[in-house]
Order: sequence, then C-alpha cells, then structure tokens
Amino acid sequence: MAAERGARRLLSTSSFWLCCLLLLGRRASGAAATRSGSPPQSPESSIRTFTPFYFLVEPVDTLSVRGSSVILNCSAYSEPSPKIEWKKDGTFLNLVSDDRRQLLSDGSLFISSVVHSKHNKPDEGYYQCVATVDSLGTIVSRTAKLTIAGLPRFSSQPEPSSVYAGNSAILNCEVNADLVPFVRWEQNRQPLLLDDRVIKLPSGTLVISNATEGDEGLYRCIVEGGGPPKYSDEAELKVLPDPEVVPNLVFLKQPSSLVRVIGQSAVLPCVASGLPTPTIRWMKNEEALDVESSERLVLLAGGSLEISDVTEDDAGTYFCIADNGNETIEAQAELTVQVQPEFLKQPTNIYAHESMDIIFECEVTGKPTPTVKWVKNGDMVIPSDYFKIVKEHNLQVLGLVKSDEGFYQCIAENDVGNAQAGAQLIILEHAPATTGPLPSAPRDVVASLVSTRFIKLTWRTPASDPHGDNLTYSVFYTKEGIARERVENTSRPGEMQVTIQNLMPATVYIFRVMAQNKHGSGESSAPLRVETQPEVQLPGPAPNIRAYATSPTSITVTWETPLSGNGEIQNYKLYYMEKGTDKEQDVDVSSHSHTISGLKKYTEYSFRVVAYNKHGPGVSTQDVAVRTFSDVPSAAPQNLSLEVRNSKSIVIHWQPPPPATQNGQITGYKIRYRKASRKSDVTETLVTGTQLSQLIEGLDRGTEYNFRVAALTINGTGPATDWLSAETFESDLDETRVPEVPSSLHVRPLVTSIVVSWTPPENQNIVVRGYAIGYGIGSPHAQTIKVDYKQRYYTIENLDPSSHYVITLKAFNNVGEGIPLYESAVTRPHTVPDPTPMMPPVGVQASILSHDTIRITWADNSLPKHQKITDSRYYTVRWKTNIPANTKYKNANATTLSYLVTGLKPNTLYEFSVMVTKGRRSSTWSMTAHGTTFELVPTSPPKDVTVVSKEGKPRTIIVNWQPPSEANGKITGYIIYYSTDVNAEIHDWVIEPVVGNRLTHQIQELTLDTPYYFKIQARNSKGMGPMSEAVQFRTPKASGSAGKGSRLPDLGSEYKPPMSGSNSPHGSPTSSLDSNMLLVIIVSVGVITIVVVVIIAIFCTRRTTSHQKKKRAACKSVNGSHKYKGNSKDVKPPDLWIHHERLELKPIDKSPDPNPIMTDTPIPRNSQDITPVDNSMDSNIHQRRNSYRGHESEDSMSTLAGRRGMRPKMMMPFDTQPPQQSVRNTPSTDTMPASSSQTCCTDHQDPEGATSSSYLASSQEEDSGQSLPTAHVRPSHPLKSFAVPAVPPPGPPTYDPALPSTPLLSQQALNHHIHSVKTASIGTLGRSRPPMPVVVPSAPEVQETTRMLEDSESSYEPDELTKEMAHLEGLMKDLNAITTA
Repeated sequence: MAAERGARRLLSTSSFWLCCLLLLGRRASGAAATRSGSPPQSPESSIRTFTPFYFLVEPVDTLSVRGSSVILNCSAYSEPSPKIEWKKDGTFLNLVSDDRRQLLSDGSLFISSVVHSKHNKPDEGYYQCVATVDSLGTIVSRTAKLTIAGLPRFSSQPEPSSVYAGNSAILNCEVNADLVPFVRWEQNRQPLLLDDRVIKLPSGTLVISNATEGDEGLYRCIVEGGGPPKYSDEAELKVLPDPEVVPNLVFLKQPSSLVRVIGQSAVLPCVASGLPTPTIRWMKNEEALDVESSERLVLLAGGSLEISDVTEDDAGTYFCIADNGNETIEAQAELTVQVQPEFLKQPTNIYAHESMDIIFECEVTGKPTPTVKWVKNGDMVIPSDYFKIVKEHNLQVLGLVKSDEGFYQCIAENDVGNAQAGAQLIILEHAPATTGPLPSAPRDVVASLVSTRFIKLTWRTPASDPHGDNLTYSVFYTKEGIARERVENTSRPGEMQVTIQNLMPATVYIFRVMAQNKHGSGESSAPLRVETQPEVQLPGPAPNIRAYATSPTSITVTWETPLSGNGEIQNYKLYYMEKGTDKEQDVDVSSHSHTISGLKKYTEYSFRVVAYNKHGPGVSTQDVAVRTFSDVPSAAPQNLSLEVRNSKSIVIHWQPPPPATQNGQITGYKIRYRKASRKSDVTETLVTGTQLSQLIEGLDRGTEYNFRVAALTINGTGPATDWLSAETFESDLDETRVPEVPSSLHVRPLVTSIVVSWTPPENQNIVVRGYAIGYGIGSPHAQTIKVDYKQRYYTIENLDPSSHYVITLKAFNNVGEGIPLYESAVTRPHTVPDPTPMMPPVGVQASILSHDTIRITWADNSLPKHQKITDSRYYTVRWKTNIPANTKYKNANATTLSYLVTGLKPNTLYEFSVMVTKGRRSSTWSMTAHGTTFELVPTSPPKDVTVVSKEGKPRTIIVNWQPPSEANGKITGYIIYYSTDVNAEIHDWVIEPVVGNRLTHQIQELTLDTPYYFKIQARNSKGMGPMSEAVQFRTPKASGSAGKGSRLPDLGSEYKPPMSGSNSPHGSPTSSLDSNMLLVIIVSVGVITIVVVVIIAIFCTRRTTSHQKKKRAACKSVNGSHKYKGNSKDVKPPDLWIHHERLELKPIDKSPDPNPIMTDTPIPRNSQDITPVDNSMDSNIHQRRNSYRGHESEDSMSTLAGRRGMRPKMMMPFDTQPPQQSVRNTPSTDTMPASSSQTCCTDHQDPEGATSSSYLASSQEEDSGQSLPTAHVRPSHPLKSFAVPAVPPPGPPTYDPALPSTPLLSQQALNHHIHSVKTASIGTLGRSRPPMPVVVPSAPEVQETTRMLEDSESSYEPDELTKEMAHLEGLMKDLNAITTA
C-alpha cells in the first residue's frame, strides 16, 4: 500500500511533464499504447489508474454423489466489491427462485442436495464464476466440471474361482469410474481389511497375493455412493493344494493403456498365476525399472506397478514380464501423461487512445496443446477485421473506440483443464487544448498514389499556419460504412504526407487529416473518399475443394494449390458457416487439408477456401456443402400423452425431439410399457417412420400401465421419456347413448374471426367421437363444422366485422349428437389494426402440489432457445372452475415461466391458460391445461340432520341428513353417534357406520319415551370431518300400559288391531272388563312370572358364580371404549342367526364398482380396528374409525325381528362341510358383505383363533332395568367368525321395504368355556347368491325374549337346542291360551 501511494504521488507530480511529452511527440511512436504505466494526462484532468480486479479463489473440478451437498468456491477482489454470478454450461443460473442452489456471501455456489438420475441430470455440468463491477467491467473464472457419480452399475462382478496356495487371485468388481472411490469389499459378509498382500486396484478389482486357507470364503463388493448401498453377486474363493498336473503360467490381469495428468498417481495392474509361483518385473522403453531404489515406484501385491506423482518423463511404453523358471510371458501398456494449460506470458494492462491499434500478448503451454480464446467483459471475442488473433495466441484490436475499454481475458483450454489470465484496457481522453491558437484544417488533401494495398496521401499546411514547421499531423481512415476509425501519424514535424499500408483491394476508404500544435489538435479536413485498385497479383481459387464428414461433430476439407498463385502461397484461410445462419467463421491453415471439430450433429455446413500470397487474399472458391454424420438423438420425444380408449387399449401420442437434438433423420420410435405392479416385465414395440401415435391393445382391464418412448435414428436409440402412467377402464365406455352436454364453452371474438374453446362433458363414461360447431348471424344453423374429439379449441374464420353471431357446440358419437351448448358473440369493428399479437405460450402444464396449490409451467416460443427472459414482457395466468357454472376467472401476473396458484378448493377441477404481454402487444390465451386438486378431510359436518320415528314402529327411528357443504372429496362413509346423555364423552356414544352413498339410516330397538341425541360425521379418503351439532329426539310413549319390567311388543307397521269382539270366546262384543276377566288377567300374569323365574333358574344353574363375576368385571372394564352397535355393516349378531347366504368379505381398497348395489361397507380388518381405547388414546379415535371401509347392500337389514321367521334353524359342524375358499382379501359377487362378530367379554380364546359371537350388556344395565340397548364389542382376531344361515322356512317370505337397520340387544354373558362350532348352511357353500331382502316379520315381544334366552346358550348341541325350543314353544302356547281365555 505504501508503494502504491508513493506511485500515485509520483504520478501527480510528473503528470505535467508527461502531458508535454505527449503533445510534443505525437508521431508514430507516440501512437503506440502505453503498457502497465501511468496514463499521460494533463494536470487539469483526473488521474485514471488500473483497478485491481482478479479472482482470489476459482472453482475446481469436483466429484459428488446424488443427495449430497456441494460447494463450488469462488471469490473475487475489487474496489468496490464485485457482484458474483454463476453460469452453468454457458447459461446464467437464476439463483433467486432456486431452493436447492444458493449464492454464499463470499460468492461461492452451494448446492444443498444434488439431483441426479438416468434421465434427469440438472446439476452435472460445467460451472463458471462471473464477477462484475458496473463501472469497471466483468471477468470470468476458469470452468469447473461438476461430476455426479452415476447410479451403481457393475460392468463386471466377482465370479467363483479357485487359487493354489501361495499364488495370486483376482476378484473383478468394475463399476463406472466415478464410483470407484466408493467401492469396498466384504469377506463372509464382514468388512475386508486391505494390506500389502490384499489390495484394491483403481478399477475396483480385488487382488489377493500369496493366498492362504484364511482367504477362503464368500466375497462381494459394495458401492456406497449416495443412496442405499448396492451389493454385487457373492463369489466363493477356494484355496487348493498343489495339483498333480502343473498348470501353465497365465496372466490373471494384464496392464492396459493409461492416461494420467501430471501430479497424479498411475497404477499399471499385472497379476499372473502358475506353478511355481511366478515373479513379476517391469521394463520401460526396453530399459529395466529399478523399483527398489526409486521413491516414486512401488510394486504392489500380485506384481502391479504404482507410479506416484507422475511427471512428463514417466510417459512411455511399460512391459510386465512374468517368469516362474519354466515359462516367461509378457504384456505391455502405454502410459500417456497430460499437462494442464500454463501461462508462459500473461496479458498486461494497456493505456491507449481512440483510433489506436493495440495487441494483448498471451503465451501458453500444455499437453495436449491448449487452444486459446479471448473474452472481453465476460463475452467471447469473435475474430473479425478489427479483432484479430495473431501469432496463434495474441489478440490485436484495430481502431480502438471507447466501447473497447474493459477487461480482456486469455482462456487456455485442453483435455485436462483450463486456465485464465486477464488485463485491463483504459481508453484515455485526448488532452484538452491549452490557451492559445489551434491550427485550422489542412488544405488540399489528395491521394497522390492509389494501389491495391496502400494509398499515399499528401496535403498542404493549414491556412492558419502557412509555414507549419512545428505542426504534426494525424491521418484518420476507415472503410466506408464502418464506424471504427484507425489513425496513422506523421513520422516528424512538418511532414505533409503519409502512406497507409495493409488496405484491401477494390475497397472504398474515407480519409481525413488533422494538424496539432503545442496547444492541441486543430480542425479536421473534409472527408476524402478513395477506392483502392483491384488485385491483379493475387492467387486464384484453390481447385478440387472437397469436404466430407468424419464424425457426427467434425468435417475434413481438402483442396489443392491454386493454378495461378501469382507468387508463393503463404497460407490459406478456410471459411465455414452453418446453413441457415449468416455468421461465417474462419481458421488459418498452412497445409492443403483441415478438420473442423466441435460442429453440430447432423447439420449442414458450407465451406470455402481463400489462398494468401504476399499481396494478400486471393479469389475464394465456390462453396461446398456437407452434412455431419448422424448420431443417436440426444433428447427424448416431447409432449408424451396417454389416452385410454377402453378397458383393453391405450393410445400413446408424442412429438419428435427438438430439431436441434434429433441428430439425424428419425427412423422410428421405440415404445416400452409395463404393468405398474410388475416393473421388471417390460414389453417393447417399434413404430417405424414418422408416426407420432400408437394404439397398444391386449391390455388387462382396470390395470395401471407405465409407458415411455424413445426416438430412433440409423445410429441407435436416443434417451427415453420419463415413465407416464395410465389405467385402463374397469369396463368399456358406453356408446349406447349420445354424449352429454360439454361442461363449458368460451368464445373470444376478433374482427373477422371468433376463437371457440371448450371442455369435454363431465361424464367421461360415454364415448365422444367429436364435436360439432354451428354458427351464423342470429342463428347457429347457418354453417356446421365438425372437429376431432381431442380438439379443445377452434377458430371460426371469414366472419363479418361488428356482427352478432350465435354459436352452438354439441358432442357426438356413433349414436348421434348430444345436447347443444349455446353462446353468442359480437365480432369487433374493423379498425386500425392493433400491433401484431404475440405468439401465445405453449406447453402449458398443471402440476398438482397439494389440496390447494397447483404449479403452472409453460414455454414461450418467442424467446431464444435457452428460454431466458431479457426484456420487459410478463405473463398473465388465469384460472377458474366450472362448478358453479358462473364462476369468474381469476388472474395473476408472472415474470417467469411458471406460477404457483394457491388458495384453491380441494378436489376441484380447474382450467388454466396463459397469455404473454410485451408493451402494447399481447398474445391470445394459450390452450387450456386442467388439474384437479388433491382431496382434503371434510371441513364441514353433514347438514340438515333430522330424526323421525318410523310409522308403526315406535322403537325404530330414521335419521336423515345431507352431505357436507365442504366435502373436499368423495364421501366414502358416515358415522352416526347417538346417546341418551348429550354430555357424555364421545367414546361412550354408540356409533353406526353408514356407506357414503346413503343419506338415511334407521336404528331399531330403542327405548320408548327416552330422549336420544344424534351426531353425524362424514369421511373421505383423507380422513374424518367434524361432527354435526347434536340433534335431540324423544322416542314416543307406549300406546298402552304394561306390567313393570315388561315391554310392549313392537307389532310393526303391518299389525292391525282386532275387530270388536273378535277375541271373545263367545263371539259377543265386550266394551269393558268384568271382574272375571280381571281375575283371569291377574292369574295369567302370576303364571307368566313363575314360568320366567323357573326358566331363568334353570339357566343360572348351568353357570358358575366365579365365571359370572369375571365376565361382569371384564365388561365393566370396557368403560371408555366405543360401543359399536352390531349391524350388517360392522359387527354381526351371534353366528347362530347370521344369514350365511349374505356372507361376504371384501378387500378394503377395492376400486368403486359401477354396479350401484355394491357400496362401501365398514369391515373391521384387524383386532386394532375397534379395540376399546382408554382416555390416553382419545386423540387417535378418529384414526381408528378410518379403518371402517367396505361395501353395503342397498336393502340390507340386520334386525332381530328380521330373523324370527328363520326358525327352526338346522346347524351342522363347520368342519364337516366341504372346504371353503379363503375369504381374506378375496372379491366376491355377493352383494352382502360379512363382518366379524366378536365378543368383548370372552376371556377364553379358541386355540385356532375362532371366536364365539354374542352381544353382551353390562350387569349394571340389567340390574337397573333400563332398556337403553348398548353393545360392547371387542374383536379378538380378524375374519375368524362365520355366520350360518338356517334352512329357509316353508312359508312364503314377506318383505319389509325398511331402511338398513341394526338391533341393539342386552344379553347375558356366555359361559367361560365356549366350544365354538363353525357352521355353514347346507347347500350354500361355494355358491354366489344374488341380493335378497331380509325377511322381517312382526312377532310378539315374548318370542323376542325367548330368542334372547336362546342366544345366551349358543354353545348348545343342535338336538339340545331343538328340545329346548319345543319346550319353550309349548309354554308360550299355554300362555297365549290363558290370556285369550
């Protein structure tokens, strides 16, 4: 810093003298640029110095693995601090909106998680750091390559082998080179330790020398480069004793040619096997290598040679010689050493004035020989007439202008790497004139001599200074039409002529002359226009020019010496240009052939050659055109889409790869598809020619398939698209009726046309073959146009301006046309045309991210290929949903090619379109993209909950409701909660699951004259919604009085009261009871009471008191659990009474069946589904309920009354039946699903997991005499209980069209030992029954009591049950006779 300040003080004190010297010495030497010195300026001007601007740290080549983080270091120094940006593969990175890549404070690039897959490699590539200071310029760093270790793939794996003791063995494990550092070995599944005897070669191969018995075992190699480790096949290595027959000497591993960079290590593998054990020695270029005395040469296990810190002298041919005394074998390999580019001479800073010529010097070395390119302020310098590459590496700038100021960098690059060095150019202002007269313009400027290559100018002194002895002159000249001016100064004061050299023949130049005195520059002369003479001594065209492709990226051009050389040919200039562009490039060639590399694949180029002699360039040859070879496509086909035709076929559509990536003539496409569930079973089909769609037939119905397409050229197959999925229909689309009305129709009137767009009908199950568009002034029937079913928009042309048109749209198929949709529009008036509209965005895609967010992306064909927005254009995104139909569009603006739409409704179909605006120009709306947001749990409860009593059945109520207003998805089920205590914990309420397509449900066996509270909760695929408010309902009172503890029988809606006197034994009507009748009733009640007590006593004697206590305690312990009411959807009543012909088990996640009879039914799938939970688990209550899924029959009823008509029942042991098909996860054609009926209070489990089913009530409920039915159900094992139907009764069944309902019973607990007998109805096994309504006859309440008693003894043998039944029926007949009497 002190030296710099001293230099500045010296500059300040000496600036006056430098200025004087500049004014006095404006000769040819004065025109030379000042290198790395102080600028010659006057005392009055501000001092401009070179600004230090350079990189402190530059990025280096980096190897990483996917999923890891990477930092590419970069730091630049300048005052003020520079702005750091990054380029990847030549394109600037947008780090503002990138959530994975970010710019650190020091300028380094941080990638948080590297992404890398077979077809998506966004992070791998070449990175370059760009530093910019606005007032100064821009510099670029060296280019660093980020390599991502690919997915582990074994090119060779270890194979079983054997080795003789003391010999060497190798086990191959070759992976892609990037993953070699991540390879390790295991022996017998244990990590293998490497030492001097056991080594791993750079390729990953394992070498074991001097094998012993301890080396036997199973070997495998593991690659741990990002993601889960990948294991190779296991191979067994056996160590054998000495054989009887001596084996020959052979190489197990030979050296191969190797390329290494100076400073790296090189390993030349060489392993031999034989008996006796061979020794290995090495030679280089016919000279023996002394490995022992060298510090850089090491002989590894098995004989491989390692060379550390490789130098250029190590390059050469190496020989590996194996000798065992009996035989000698030899192998050789070439070691090539490369050197990174290095600067022998770096560019230096330069001061210069406008119109001067300068040269930046740059000398580099390296192996291979580096190529040099120049960059100015970060942009490539393209050679031209004023920017020339001289002496292979130097940059010459002719006729400087102010815009040439900045930083110039010399970038050297070869196969090994690249390097950069830079310098600054400062253009100085001419020193202002001092006080004093300035000379006028020189007079009579003429071209006294005009030649092909030079012009001599002469003039007279200015009128202001006739003598002009002290005047110097500057001649400024330029080509006509070129703004860049060059200058030539006279060699001494007073000289009034100058010769301008190195001009072009037959070219017009403009000259002007200025005089300078001690005060400054004077006036300029008038411009003089002079044309040089045409060339006559120049070479003619080079004959026999030929060009031919040598590879997909290179072309070789050959020619011969011109016939009329007009002297010795010094060199040739080869010009070439890509067809369709106007940018011609050139290269200097000293021979008669040259190969141009780095060309585009399968692209046509034109070439011409110009020969140069000492006079300059000769006549150009005619252009010859040639196309580079084709190659496999470098990009996948675009816009892959799938169209499901029916249940057996899918149509694939695609577009060719971008033209620049086709790399040849597309000869066809390869389609690969597979079932989503069987990813290894891939089917291939080829499509030849330019066909862009294919029908894939013979698929399975209702199955998801994955598809991908790759383009073919004659060279092979290009990359394939990503897998795209589609699912075939469960059933074929319907074409027995016309399509429904299209879901939307939009029109956009223009002056002479109307753009019509629409969306298809909402019902996608009906075939649509196309759309018919009708239009006309005032009537839509004037003209009709039909378009394809895939089309979503159409432009009606040739309309009248300012006219009212009516438009109709109808979908049609082979049956006919559907219902039309009408719209009207008025075309715009014919006015001065607006600015030409822009092209609308293309490729609009909607990516669903969540239930309320969709990302919209698009492409803009009016942008360059790299899709970088450099102007002030912006995009407008609009979206709407068609439900309700009058929804308005919402709009948002974006300045990038994507937009995140938030705040959407769940499970809602939205349509999106995009337009672009630039200034006053706007495009039309793009084609629409559609997306349906994901589902969300319902956010509102079911509404309009009402409870009514069923007519004629006071103990049966009907609950009605409407779906939630915010269902947020398809409702898959409802849960009805009811209780007599509105303040009870929710897990103490009784629940009733109901399938999602039902909006009504009936509940039976409620207690009369009791207030009940009801809540309903909806469920979709995402979970449970909120509960509705509690609705109170009081069951009606009994129509008559009954004795204490008795309940009035539910006679049903079909019960008719007896006619007057019909029950009198004498047939006479009686209006009141006399004393005899009253006595009979009292006696009857007493007898009934005695009979009941006797029956209860009989049953009680069959139990032990201890068992009753245990079961009552178990039932009481269930407090806090859900009381699931057994019904046809959830938990069945005892196996004794279940209708087996309705039994069915269905998978939980079966796709919806179009049959309306088949609907969801909650089926507990395991013991955790309805296991009671304590208070600590209340938070999981809703998750537990989510497990209730399945199907429910439309007419299903599971009431006790519905089973009374099924008596008597015939039972038989289940084990005696024919074997039944497994029911777990097996679809069935029955419409009535079965549920596992399990017992909550049974403390004995059958060894085979079978459970006995019954309904139990707590003893508290029995003692209190309350009639609120509550069932505690506790499953013990899923899908183990089977219901058994009885033989149907002989009488015709009666059908009650009641709603699905479920009884809720209070019963006694079962005995401790329950001998569960699996039973099935005779004649129903293995057959599917059609849906049958459940028989629901009315029956007296007394029979119901009897049935309850029978249920409590469900473990009886069949003959015991028959006897008990007959006995009870006899008792009931006696009681009825007494009552009637």
